[in-house]
Amino acid sequence: MSASRQSRAGGPDAPAAGGKTQILFGFHAITVRLKTAPDSVQEILFDATRKDQRMRGFLEKAEAAGARLVESDDERLLKLCGTHRHQGVVARVKPVAQHHSLDDVLDGVEGPPLLLVLDGVTDPHNLGACLRVADGAGAHAVVAPKDHAVGLNATVAKVASGAAETVPYLMVTNLARTLNELKERDIWVVGTSDQAEKTLYDLDLTGPVALVLGAEGPGMRQLTAKTCDELVRIPMQGAVESLNVSVAAGVCLYEALRQRKP
Repeated sequence: MSASRQSRAGGPDAPAAGGKTQILFGFHAITVRLKTAPDSVQEILFDATRKDQRMRGFLEKAEAAGARLVESDDERLLKLCGTHRHQGVVARVKPVAQHHSLDDVLDGVEGPPLLLVLDGVTDPHNLGACLRVADGAGAHAVVAPKDHAVGLNATVAKVASGAAETVPYLMVTNLARTLNELKERDIWVVGTSDQAEKTLYDLDLTGPVALVLGAEGPGMRQLTAKTCDELVRIPMQGAVESLNVSVAAGVCLYEALRQRKP
């Protein structure tokens, strides 16, 4: 056993040194944190019974990043993160300070901004998937209200597969006011609604744009819809009436990306 890998008698649920910690689990989420903020990783607990290539490769990367590795087992990892979907790796990490504000993000954007705005998305799996697709499509930030929304947690980070570390997630006090501030910056605010006459494909999305989506079922709140410059629908050809919000986000963001590609 190398110096950085050790057994632990106290169990992984004992608090690590260094104050308040958060939990990350899964290969992607922890690997991205090791790349973006290695000093924030206090320790990584891993299932010592896993000897496969993926685990070996992960441990080599973690060791190279200077992470403290602690042997554990499935039962303890489950107790620590609350799910069997940990893939055999759970990390205790220090919270990374979010220095982003919406103004900071927009001031740093080269070219036309592309934002995803989520109104009423409370399911962490949906938020994680939205962050993942936002990263893939090159969105500059995801914006949500502080109320009626889920914050970043271990489940979000796992589903996002690292995108929770790379895409700014900005929770604002008043969403309608924030949308009006975007409009003052000449950012076109486009909402999605099943009742809209125009479709997504009728729009020119090559300029500065914020795409606003509501939760599956209730959709956007009335005030949010009224604040949008334009409402459009995603054409539905089959029997289902709507798409999951993360799927709809992918459709909208990648249409904007397609139009922006030279």
